[in-house]
Amino acid sequence: MDKKYVMWGSYCDNVLEKRAPYRQAHLDNLKILKEAGKVFTIGPTQDLTKIFGVYIAPDEASVRDLIESDPYWQNQIWTDYEVFEWIQAF
Repeated sequence: MDKKYVMWGSYCDNVLEKRAPYRQAHLDNLKILKEAGKVFTIGPTQDLTKIFGVYIAPDEASVRDLIESDPYWQNQIWTDYEVFEWIQAF
């Protein structure tokens, strides 16, 4: 059975400028993950310094694979992240 995992990460400096070449590929990837039921929600904080997401996967290793296959991770737009198994209370 799949579990939910919270991902908290950080963006690089000058994120608006640096993400531009990778933004469409990043959004396309998220759309595929959402349609496949692998992403519940994801987005930046208002100040564009942190990223928050909820992934759905069988284990933490699978979540890390999803994160690290994202164009934002591969191109250092996301600079670090942590993953926590999440219990959705309601």
